[in-house]
Amino acid sequence: MRILHHLPLSPYSRKIRLALAEKRIPFELRVEKVWDRREEFLGLNPACTVPVLQDANGLVLVDSYAIAEYLDEAYPDMPLLGRTFAERAEIRRLVAWFDHKFYAEVTRNLLYEKQMKRLLGRGNPDAGAIRAGYANLKPHLDYIGWLAETRAWLAGPALSLADLAAAAQLSSLDYIGDVDWSLNEAAKDWYARIKSRPAFRPLLADRVSGTTPPAHYADLDF
Repeated sequence: MRILHHLPLSPYSRKIRLALAEKRIPFELRVEKVWDRREEFLGLNPACTVPVLQDANGLVLVDSYAIAEYLDEAYPDMPLLGRTFAERAEIRRLVAWFDHKFYAEVTRNLLYEKQMKRLLGRGNPDAGAIRAGYANLKPHLDYIGWLAETRAWLAGPALSLADLAAAAQLSSLDYIGDVDWSLNEAAKDWYARIKSRPAFRPLLADRVSGTTPPAHYADLDF
């Protein structure tokens, strides 16, 4: 059986869950509390990070981008990395934007500080980082809104890994009530479209002990 080791609010785990679901590849989820540093999990990934995918053929894959590339090459139905050189370059650019820039400027300052820091035993939340995360969210939503208004999907005419990477970051923040959707209507409309897809339903059903999502989190019409 194909197994995805994950954390429910990890945006990188969510990106791979969405990719697997869009490709209709069956898999089993296993929560991995990385702060426990289990010896068995360290044997799979010495970096002790999620996601980690154990494919049905026995191959163990680490790092969300490496996993996504593998899935698109090994399971080419429903391509998520584009068909032409230009499409693939633009998708990769935007995936890097959301995986690195958005995470560093927004997600890390909010989700990490408010949720993960305590679990990892790394002290109290940094109020300055949280303020920076909120301030940085608006320009990112504006950029998503501009992409959504000028293209059918964020990277071009078809749904791609760029949409999944962006939605994974935002859905993790939306679960903890940290996305002000009134900041950009076009970004909100794009997110409503993607969260209405069947692949998104398992994410909307996620519940994390000690944290209740806002009422709109699982509401397809906000």
